[in-house]
Amino acid sequence: MKQANHNEWQRFKEYLYNHEELGLQLDISKINFSQADFNNVDRRMQTVFSKMMELEGGAIANPDENRMVGHYWLRSPELAPRSEITEGIRMTLHAIKEFATKIHQGLILGEIGREFKNVLVIGIGGSSLGPRFASDALGSPGDRMKLHFLDNTDPDGMDRVFDELQGKLDMTLTVVISKSGGTVETRNGMEEARRLYHAQGLQFARHAVSITQSGSQLDRTRIKEGWLMAFPMWDWIGGRTSLLSAVGLLPLALQGINIDQLLEGAKKCDEITRSQDTRNNPSALLALMWFIITGGLGGKLMVMLPYKDRLELFTKYLQQLIMESLGKETDLEGKVVKQGIAVMGNKGSTDQHSYLQQLLDGPENVFVTFIEVLKDRNYPSDLIAEESTSGDYLHAFFIGTRKALSQRGKDSITITIKEINEFSIGVLLALFERTVGFYALLSNINAYHQPAVELGKKVAGEVISLKNKATTYLHNHKGQKYTLEELSAALAEETNMETLFKILQHVVHNPDHGIKREMTKSSQEDTENNFRDEWTKAYYFAE
Repeated sequence: MKQANHNEWQRFKEYLYNHEELGLQLDISKINFSQADFNNVDRRMQTVFSKMMELEGGAIANPDENRMVGHYWLRSPELAPRSEITEGIRMTLHAIKEFATKIHQGLILGEIGREFKNVLVIGIGGSSLGPRFASDALGSPGDRMKLHFLDNTDPDGMDRVFDELQGKLDMTLTVVISKSGGTVETRNGMEEARRLYHAQGLQFARHAVSITQSGSQLDRTRIKEGWLMAFPMWDWIGGRTSLLSAVGLLPLALQGINIDQLLEGAKKCDEITRSQDTRNNPSALLALMWFIITGGLGGKLMVMLPYKDRLELFTKYLQQLIMESLGKETDLEGKVVKQGIAVMGNKGSTDQHSYLQQLLDGPENVFVTFIEVLKDRNYPSDLIAEESTSGDYLHAFFIGTRKALSQRGKDSITITIKEINEFSIGVLLALFERTVGFYALLSNINAYHQPAVELGKKVAGEVISLKNKATTYLHNHKGQKYTLEELSAALAEETNMETLFKILQHVVHNPDHGIKREMTKSSQEDTENNFRDEWTKAYYFAE
């Protein structure tokens, strides 16, 4: 046992990455790899470094849209390949700070003259996940403004947020975020908010700010209506890497977060992770480990376990960053690879109670990434029991879980930061952004296009079209009753019966559609298969 502990300590010392200025440690010693494994992948990394330099220099990264990918320029504008990009980034950052200051100083007021105290952020995906995570991680009781988020087209979810703003709407600044301006969920949230302002006798435009591409549908709307302010989104920024653009910086600046320090943390991490020495490049080390764990084929489940409540939403943010970037059917040569790393998790030690049993005893397709935060709180802690503080216990649970996984031969990676602040969050953002880029290049896939995402949107549009046809037909034939099959035949085109069934099931439960259901005699008499008959043998009609 003593020899085993000695070997473990030697391996820990050999593979621990530590950078004092970043306040970052990376421990890969609990991954089952040999030095030969490391060297084999490291040889591939040299080509990856060159390709990453090309991307940062402005190479076309998304062939579907013929665009560059330049989120790294957001924290180092001088690296942008064109002067107008550099100037645009700097001007936007200045405009964000100036606008936030005017709001905080009461130089820009709500329609009836009260200062803005709340921000309603309307966006989806990267336009919500990043800002929401950073807002929660860095928020405090002393925040200048309180952020609220609409990030879905769920009416009940919107109502819950609107309830929080009861009596405060005239003091609420609404930020609408959509690159194209045509994102359905964001459009719906904006229109719901517009109706709420109108119902309270307020003009939406007097409280609205846009973040969108110049000339987009949303941009045209804000010009026509005379919104308070507009900030740009650029085609070289993808949603999942947009947190350090106006998408995240504006809401966070309004909240009172030090966005300069957030950018500085990301910039410093970028600088370190441009090193072409893998052992001294934490993002390259992480990507190399992912490659070894997955064999370069993906297919593994990464469980995130941050031991800090403030990082609870980090897993949600990483789900989009990693899974949308790496989940690809084909590689760069068009070969079918079905690549991807699935991400799940929440926080330790709370949520390890729900799935640690499976991590220890279950399938081997899992690896864990721990995030350890050294600083417990902003003031000294009292001893609770056994001469230990609450933070000591949290730390002990982290070490215990990590050791238990190691004893079962399960892979884990540990990222350690000193404390949660703007700088350290910036470091984490850049660390994972660049890890994703390195792993994608190692695996010969494109991290910066996502053609499959559009498929669900296309089908959703078809469902809305069928719903409109079905309800319009029923309203045009008021009083007439139709079975599912009869309605499908009456629509005079090939209809997916299951989809029509699901549509009707939904609309009859929402009276705003004006569609009713009536049981047929046979379904009332048949109790053995009641659920099936209740829906497939019912009549549908408009009153």
